[in-house]
Amino acid sequence: MYRVAMPEPLLPGEMSEEFWRDYLTNGDPRERRMRKFYARIPSSPRCKACAAPFGGYGGHAMRFIGRRPSSQNPGLCNACFDFMREHRGGAEIRVTMLFADVRGSTRLAETMSATEFHKLLARFYRVATEAVFSNGGGVDKFVGDELVAMFYPIMAGDEHPSAAIEAARQLMRVTGNVGSDKPWLPIGAGVHTGQAWVGAIGDETHVELTALGDAVNVASRLASVAKAGEIIVSLESAREAHLDLDMPHESLDLKGRQDPIDVIRLTLASEAGAAA
Repeated sequence: MYRVAMPEPLLPGEMSEEFWRDYLTNGDPRERRMRKFYARIPSSPRCKACAAPFGGYGGHAMRFIGRRPSSQNPGLCNACFDFMREHRGGAEIRVTMLFADVRGSTRLAETMSATEFHKLLARFYRVATEAVFSNGGGVDKFVGDELVAMFYPIMAGDEHPSAAIEAARQLMRVTGNVGSDKPWLPIGAGVHTGQAWVGAIGDETHVELTALGDAVNVASRLASVAKAGEIIVSLESAREAHLDLDMPHESLDLKGRQDPIDVIRLTLASEAGAAA
C-alpha cells in the first residue's frame, strides 16, 4: 500500500507555502507601487523590505504616516516587521541573487583607523542600498564588507535578472570602479538566478526576510572570485536578462560545489567617466 506524504505541520504564527508563493510572486499591486514610491524618497537607511526611508526629511514624512524603524529589528519598518511576525514562513520561488564585496578589505583596514574603516563601509552600505532599491531589489543583509541582495517578482517584476545586473552596474559606477584603476572602494560582484526558499524567519522578537538554497551559494561563490570592477554573471542570469550570449563565456569550478557553472564576466570599462 502506498502512503501519501503528509505536509509538515505549520509552526504557531506560520503561514502556508501557498500563501507565501502567491505573496512573493504576485503580491498586491498597490504594495508594489508603494515600494517604487518609497524607493524614490531620500534618504538611507531604509526598511530592508519596503524601502521606506528612515533618514532625512523622507524619514520624517514616514514617521508622520506611522512608519518608523521597528524596535525589535531596526532594519525593518514597524509595518513590515509586524506583517512578517504575523505571517512567518516562506516558499520556493525563482529569484536572482546579487553578492558584492570589497576586494582587499584586510589591506584597506591596515591603512586606516578602525573609525575611518567604519566610515568607509558605512558609505558602501549606503550606496549599495540605494543601488539595490532603485532597481527593485531588497537587501537581505550586510555581512562585514559584503552585500547580499535579492530580486524577485513582487519587488522587481519578472525581469528580476536584468534588475540585479543593473544594480551591480550602478554599484560599480558609484564606487568608482569604472574608468579608474583607483576606485574609492574596489568591488567585485556575482549574479545568479535560480530556485531559492524566500521567506520570513525568526520568532516573536526578531524576524528577518531572507533567501536560502543553492542559488544563494552560487552567487556568493561568483562574487568571491570576481576581480575589482568585475561582475560575474551566470549564464542562467545572462540568458534571462537577454544579454548577448555571443559574449565570451567560460566554465568555473566553484569551491564546495560539484558541478561547474557557465558564466560571463562583465566589466564597465567602456563607461569611463560615468563614475559618481
